[in-house]
Amino acid sequence: MPSWANAPMAISHIDLFQEAVRLHREGRPFCTVTVADARGSIPQEIGAKALIGRDGLICGTIGGGKIEAYGCDKARALLTPESGLRTMLERVNLHRDVGMTCAGEMTLLYEVFRPDFEWNVVVFGAGHVAQKLCRLLVELDCRVICIDPRSEWLDRLPHSPRLERRLVKDFADDMDCVPRGAFVVVMTMGHATDLPVLQALFRTDVGAPFIGVLGSDSKAAIMRRELRAGGVANEFIARINCPLGEKFGDNTPADIAVSILSQLVRARRESATK
Repeated sequence: MPSWANAPMAISHIDLFQEAVRLHREGRPFCTVTVADARGSIPQEIGAKALIGRDGLICGTIGGGKIEAYGCDKARALLTPESGLRTMLERVNLHRDVGMTCAGEMTLLYEVFRPDFEWNVVVFGAGHVAQKLCRLLVELDCRVICIDPRSEWLDRLPHSPRLERRLVKDFADDMDCVPRGAFVVVMTMGHATDLPVLQALFRTDVGAPFIGVLGSDSKAAIMRRELRAGGVANEFIARINCPLGEKFGDNTPADIAVSILSQLVRARRESATK
């Protein structure tokens, strides 16, 4: 049973936002419905909010009864794969459109959040290549999370609302921050720190459609052998892209970053058509 199944519908905005953050981290789509304006007799005040998922109302309220059922139906329609809308503003006549006895009007603001449609890229390591790669990624329509135990390297990353820095004690400590369905790039200080990350990814099963590891052919062979010896399934090992990046350009951090970006964009396009 979902955690919100027995939750009270009328909750504070802070609690509603916290629930929205939790859903987003879990990669679950949802829609917020807000009473943006109103005229006449209405069942809720301006600013009232409801959080709605694919299965219906999660928490909050825009008035209960028929208007809430109406808002839920609209929100669920916006959450279908066929809908390309992210926001919608709708004026609703409660008597004419909803069948209520009161004759007021409500303007409803629908805001759709589809973390399962967002492109999340998680970069383990903030070294030279990661610095160049993150600067390229933040220019695209994606969310980037960079994980590293070295604060001085994280501080060098570009300042962007699309980029989240995660300071950890060990690279494999913070798998909870990896969104489900994220593309994962592993470029830590070396093989000894790459391996625990891959083992943790296998254990947590974040459903990553792309896993890439920076390294040579010889490193790839050693890595696959050690993963297999450690009990990692062959199916998972076969999904690892190593060496990482397209085969063009020179061996500078900038060239490598461009080649990795090219591979990521191509892989994203291919995964979207499956």
